[in-house]
Amino acid sequence: MGSLRVRFGLLVGSAAALVVLAAVGLYGALHTAERTLDATLDAQVRLELIAELSGRLTEFGLAAVEAVSDNPGRPERLANARNEVDRALNAVDEGVSRAVAGAGGVLDRTQYTARARPLARLRAARAMLDRQVAQIQREPEPGKRADAIRGALNAFGAVTGQPLTFLVEAERRAVEASAAEVRRLAARMRIVAAAAALVIVLLLVLLHQSLTRPILRRIEAIRAGAAAIGRGELDTRLTVASRDELGLLVASFNRMAARLKRREIRVAADRAALEDIVARATADLRGANARLEEIDRSRRRFFADVSHELRTPLTVILGECDLAARSPDTPDPFRPVIATIRKRALRLHRRVGDMLRVARSESGEIALERRPVGLAGILSEAVESCAPEAARRRVALVLEPSPADVEVLADAEWLRQIVEGLIDNALRHAAGATEVRLGFAARGTGATVTVSDDGPGFPPEAEALFERFRRGSTPGPAASGFGIGLALARWVVERHDGTIRLNSGGPGARVTLELPGEDVREDAA
Repeated sequence: MGSLRVRFGLLVGSAAALVVLAAVGLYGALHTAERTLDATLDAQVRLELIAELSGRLTEFGLAAVEAVSDNPGRPERLANARNEVDRALNAVDEGVSRAVAGAGGVLDRTQYTARARPLARLRAARAMLDRQVAQIQREPEPGKRADAIRGALNAFGAVTGQPLTFLVEAERRAVEASAAEVRRLAARMRIVAAAAALVIVLLLVLLHQSLTRPILRRIEAIRAGAAAIGRGELDTRLTVASRDELGLLVASFNRMAARLKRREIRVAADRAALEDIVARATADLRGANARLEEIDRSRRRFFADVSHELRTPLTVILGECDLAARSPDTPDPFRPVIATIRKRALRLHRRVGDMLRVARSESGEIALERRPVGLAGILSEAVESCAPEAARRRVALVLEPSPADVEVLADAEWLRQIVEGLIDNALRHAAGATEVRLGFAARGTGATVTVSDDGPGFPPEAEALFERFRRGSTPGPAASGFGIGLALARWVVERHDGTIRLNSGGPGARVTLELPGEDVREDAA
């Protein structure tokens, strides 16, 4: 009894023994009940055969009367009635023979003999009436025949009545005996079932008290110890009460708790050292962040100062070009040169303005001036501004015109700048691209602008490119820049009540801008 295997084996063996005993008892009861039911059914069948025999005897008597009458009917009726009586007698005899105990039935030899004698008397009565009918048929006088057949029938009835009554009563008693046996068997089965249930319950309670309950108590102690360990009470130890499997488990539990305690002490020491390292690193990072913030502020200030400083001379150059172009004293050969200078100075002035807007966007000082503007002119300026870079990279830059100009409610300069930024991204990042297309079309009361290329498309982390200072993974010169173009584009488009999406399906990448029209803005107001 020192091993759990032995205890559980005893438990399972006891349960199996109970099941076997219950099965044997149930089998015996069912077998006895089956025999009793068979006896009852056989007696019922014999009763039906005896009832049929009684009817056949009556038909035989009527056929005999008809055979000796003055106007006999069908001559074969008496022979048929005789054959039916013999068949019924044989059927009853066979039923009684099958019920003999020696042949696997339910009757003993004495009961068989008691039933065989009445059957023999019935056969003799049938034969006697048959002979009497043959004699009466030879009597020439009708009166004497009538008297003779009447006397023969009375004698036939007296001879057959008692055996039939005996047979019916014997089978009725057999049915009653079978019914009584069934009732006695049911009573015995109820008593045996109640006693077996009581014994099984007592045995199960004994097994529970001696085997299951102690094991459950020890398992509960192990569970409580594990819960205490889970709460951090690593000093918890369990008592080893036996050397069975649960005792080995408890010993392993105690060793595990001791190891966890030692490990907790080491982890606490390592955590203290790590916190000291993290504190020093945090102080270094704060200093580095402060220096970076100062550098960033200096960069933005320099960016804004340079933009302001460049705008003044560019404004003067543009003014001088306008004066020279309008002056009648300017020689005609110089006018194209002045026009070129003005065009380049205007483009540079626009770039300086873009630089100033970017500087203001980084400091949160963006002011949008939204008004109805046509997309055709803005996109044409963007294509013209990016054409030199596209030519340098040998990439075709194509503007796909709309059937009609589309008017949107937007800040023209900011819209032009973000479109130029998207084209520049396509030129720099679409490795292997041979063509960049810029198109626009009406969409309800707004418009859709698309910038697409035939390059490899966006990387799987395309949505992350909208994060500030997040750059793509393209190596080489394409990776230049500060990673604020798409973030700035999303910020500006959302301030325009629009959306921007990156799509990469099949070859190439596509950026889609959806901008509201003037009607949308009026409804919003």
